Amino acid sequence: MNTNTKNILNYTSYAYQIIKFYCSELNAKNTPLVIFTKDSYIAARLQQEMVWFNQNLEISMIPDWETLPYDSVSPHPDLISDRLKSLFLITQKAFDILIIPATSALNYLPPKQYITQNSFFYSKGQQVDLESLKTVLIDNGYINVHKVFHPGEFAVRGGLIDLFPMGSTIPFRIDFFDTEIESIKTFDVETQKSIYPINKIEILPARECPLTEQSIETFRKNYRERFAGDPSKSTIYTNVSNKIPFAGMEWYLPLFFHKTNTVFDYLPDETLIDVPFKLSSSIDHYWFDTQTRFKMYAYDIERPILNPEEIMMHSKKF
Repeated sequence: MNTNTKNILNYTSYAYQIIKFYCSELNAKNTPLVIFTKDSYIAARLQQEMVWFNQNLEISMIPDWETLPYDSVSPHPDLISDRLKSLFLITQKAFDILIIPATSALNYLPPKQYITQNSFFYSKGQQVDLESLKTVLIDNGYINVHKVFHPGEFAVRGGLIDLFPMGSTIPFRIDFFDTEIESIKTFDVETQKSIYPINKIEILPARECPLTEQSIETFRKNYRERFAGDPSKSTIYTNVSNKIPFAGMEWYLPLFFHKTNTVFDYLPDETLIDVPFKLSSSIDHYWFDTQTRFKMYAYDIERPILNPEEIMMHSKKF
């Protein structure tokens, strides 16, 4: 039997045992379970296995960004969508099992208040001003496009808004009659045709780094305090000042807030934690890689970067 086959059997066996344990010991007590893994591959594999064993449980994952530290590349919108959805579920204590790769656990997160205060529900029959909804979407980082294809996008056509909320696997079409939401329907991104009606949708922030007036002011202040020199010569500072998102802005997340949180700040007090695999090698490797890349890119005047300690927990604190 080769190593890959053994791993598959191990993941399947572990997933089965966890589901069995949760249903018999934790479910009745409403005690959530958090599992830390070595990497995103194992996390995704375990999630798939657990969902297969029990589709009635809310089994979520916080994927990592799948970018290298200090990369000038932003994560795929689907990853950000999954991350924000999971963070929102944690704040609502609306999950049963949460799987977190070590890399996701190390990086600092937006404060819980940012997630809860910028998440909204809209229902059929609700009185909503169309222009006010557009403002809410833009303030939450959604992009106004001609046609909606990806999470974090919206399009306005007369009294209709097509919207692909973060955390959702499907987009929605909101039809207004004056200031009332007359109907909400799902639609197909390929054909752009409506499919079936629903009564309520949930809107999460479109990104982990907000570009509201307040967050921009906070960023500018933190940037000037943190980095020497003329900030106007920095494309990053200029872009944020003009509400323009830039690739790799996630590595500047702490500058957008007065205080960040760790994943442990999000977890409910009664959470049970399981670590089925040894994490030290993965954590040490990620920390070492971040330090190495910091030394490579730390002296770019136009794109200064934060110290590793400012963007993630030290490996010894995990």
